Amino acid sequence: MSLPKTAYTSHPWRIHEFTSDFSVEDVWSFRTPGAGPDDFPNMLAATRAAGGPVRLPRPARFLFALRWKLGALLGWDKPSAGVGERVASLRDRLPGDLRDAPRGADNERMPLKAVYELDREAARELANKTVHTVMHLGWVNGDNGDYELRMAVLVKPNGWFGRLYMAAIAPFRHLIVYPALTRQWERAWRDRDRATTEPEEGSSR
Repeated sequence: MSLPKTAYTSHPWRIHEFTSDFSVEDVWSFRTPGAGPDDFPNMLAATRAAGGPVRLPRPARFLFALRWKLGALLGWDKPSAGVGERVASLRDRLPGDLRDAPRGADNERMPLKAVYELDREAARELANKTVHTVMHLGWVNGDNGDYELRMAVLVKPNGWFGRLYMAAIAPFRHLIVYPALTRQWERAWRDRDRATTEPEEGSSR
């Protein structure tokens, strides 16, 4: 479910300390019935087990495949345009205590790379020729008393082209990608016990 940007900006997340040059693009919530204050690591594990874009419904998979194809043809995703090349990693900005905190596990199915992971928030980043973007995940007490996952997408467009790109993909994010991701992650939360006991696809049995 889409939320107003204040649902993110009004919360005292640590990430506010070093992302003042990014703008808040989207804020989204994911229902996690029965979740408690200490369940954030369990939710992160569930999202990783969900399989990433390759397991989204067909329309969302098509959009991701189209994006990667265009990126390959037009050179948007070359290593020279990525984190550590075109832009510095957010890790270079971290205060000492966050730099010493666990970074979090990268997921080969997801292009975003871990920046840091705390008890109730985590951040991942991605850069290419269009934008430098950060996905911030936070764990908050929802209106019904259960804790829930909230995602904020922060962006720094790469000039006018990046701004046009973000405007062009906004309808697809809101109408197709985020609703599909919501269903995937909320189902992952419901199925989390099974996900931790069953072998991953492609593993030996």
